[in-house]
Amino acid sequence: MDIRHEIENLREQIRYHNDRYYNQDDPEISDHEYDQLLVRLTKLEEEHPEYKSSDSPTQEVGGVAKREAGVLVPHNVPMLSLQDVFSKEEVYAFVDKILKEKQDSVFIVERKIDGLSISLRYEEGNLLMGVTRGDGINYGEDVTDNVRMIKDVKTTLKEAVPYLEVRGEIYMRTEDFEAVNEKLEAEGKKVFANPRNCAAGTLRQLDPRVVKERKLSLFVFNVQDSRGIEFNSHSESLEWLKKQGLTIIEDYKLCRTADEVWDAIVEIGESRGSFAYGIDGAVVKVDNLADREHFGATSRVPRWAVAYKYPPEEKETVVKEIRLSVGRTGRITPTAIFEPINLCGTNVERAILHNQDRIDELDVRIGDTIVVRKAGEIIPAVLTVVKEKRPEDTKPYKIPFQCPSCEGPAGRDENTADIRCYNLNCPAQLTQHIINFAGRNAMDIKGLGEASVEALIREGYVKDIADIYYLRPYRDEMVEKGLVGKEKNTDKLLQAIDDSKKNDIDRLITGFGIRNIGRQAASELMDHFKSIHRLKEATYEELIEVKDMGDISSRAVIEFFMNPSNLDIISRLEEAGVNFETAKDTEDMDASLSGLTFVLTGTLPTMSRSQMEELVKKHGGKVTGSVSKKTNYLIAGENAGSKLDKAQQLGIKVLSEEEAILLAESGENRG
Repeated sequence: MDIRHEIENLREQIRYHNDRYYNQDDPEISDHEYDQLLVRLTKLEEEHPEYKSSDSPTQEVGGVAKREAGVLVPHNVPMLSLQDVFSKEEVYAFVDKILKEKQDSVFIVERKIDGLSISLRYEEGNLLMGVTRGDGINYGEDVTDNVRMIKDVKTTLKEAVPYLEVRGEIYMRTEDFEAVNEKLEAEGKKVFANPRNCAAGTLRQLDPRVVKERKLSLFVFNVQDSRGIEFNSHSESLEWLKKQGLTIIEDYKLCRTADEVWDAIVEIGESRGSFAYGIDGAVVKVDNLADREHFGATSRVPRWAVAYKYPPEEKETVVKEIRLSVGRTGRITPTAIFEPINLCGTNVERAILHNQDRIDELDVRIGDTIVVRKAGEIIPAVLTVVKEKRPEDTKPYKIPFQCPSCEGPAGRDENTADIRCYNLNCPAQLTQHIINFAGRNAMDIKGLGEASVEALIREGYVKDIADIYYLRPYRDEMVEKGLVGKEKNTDKLLQAIDDSKKNDIDRLITGFGIRNIGRQAASELMDHFKSIHRLKEATYEELIEVKDMGDISSRAVIEFFMNPSNLDIISRLEEAGVNFETAKDTEDMDASLSGLTFVLTGTLPTMSRSQMEELVKKHGGKVTGSVSKKTNYLIAGENAGSKLDKAQQLGIKVLSEEEAILLAESGENRG
């Protein structure tokens, strides 16, 4: 490949990875691998200035401002990147260059937090706006409502200065990140690859309550602009910010020589394993603000600061075993257990292997010597296998199609790399199974949330979904133990359980948690078979004829009703008085919405989404989860989000709750 083509190829790769990192919050390569691409491109452009270009990634700050994430806001002060350096020699060269022009310069060395940049604007001491980095130069996104949910963001400063703009880094503590991923896995959703992705994805949520729930954190690291107060140095401004109640970067060091700067960098590197959050380097800045003005900036980076990137620490160790665990959705996760090693200041003896595909890709076997790296200084990852050190008697590892928890059948999901336990009554996934059964898309039992379910399971009152309907005799014990609250909450829950017995059977079918059978498929099955008993006896040929039922779904239904444990639960549900017959009389059903497809989005003023969905179905309409050309109407409430944007782009009519009710009841404005 000639130089010009290599430069163009590198630019294309970096733009792609910039988009994955900044805009999609889903990077495909490590920071170190990305840095090497950028270093190579920078080197080639310097050696071959004839190929330099103003739109090269080396001349750009980062991402783009995304309209769908919030209102675009002009930057008052550019939010520039930092020049990365990777060696002691480069650090010394930077310090020497500064001291050559300003002999009395003082440097400040700080931890470089692995998060995403935010600008906070205050007027008269009150928080006015929070703006993301966006493109770094022209525009960012207004995320004020979301940043107000972050505990470290102060909405009121102690001193009411006329105007203050500060820059900070939003990040996630390791324990908070792990809690979010644990919950997402329990809900059967995609987990985040690392805390930085999680923080970025969370900040772009349309619902501020999600931001509060996920517990983002903030460090403030710079005063961007101020009126009514002046500072001589960066360190002086940090101490003032600290007095205002803002959380600043911890344990910064003031240095006068290159040796002192390097010692501070080494000290941060040696301590990084003990931090409660991830760092991706150390920042070296000129402390005096007048000196910063003197050195200025390029179009992309300031000349008065650099970011030192620590080389990824890698060590060899030996795999002792591959241990399997079952998540609350039934997913079986393999973990390599190896001889303990010390990485980034902490002892490490395990790393998740994710799935069979990853095991096959690495060809990792018990007894192998492996190279382990801490990704993002937090999560241990198996990088490669040292094949030349492999013992002769090793065998390829295959995850067995048997659950390690209940020893029931397991299998690989279609179109995924996941292997799951198919036993819905597996102890490892019981909590989530019951939560799903009681959820609003299934039996809609209010008050039976995660904490209540875990308490009832822990105390032995619930061992499967049928046990929910046999709780009333234990009412006094539950009140005494406070499992779901005191008398009022306990009685509310028991009444909600009794009320759920009258639900139509599509909710019950959904609650069973049969693979590939969601609410829509359950509704089609209900319409076709009319009762649980008829569904239980259905043949493959009968099931495959039902709308939305394919081969895998049909076989999953048959497998479910062949399981003796499931049959026992079904029998006990019927004995408890749970409705097993359809409440729909299709002959008398109002068909005012027949043939129409609806999508729901946002928060409706008086109805829940499930209530609106039932109203649409009652009048013969169909509800789907995503907007397409086949959608006839979008029913939108507050915080409607991207579905509303797409509907407007496609020219799909948007209805309010009131308009949807009118259409259902009278057929007015149909079409």
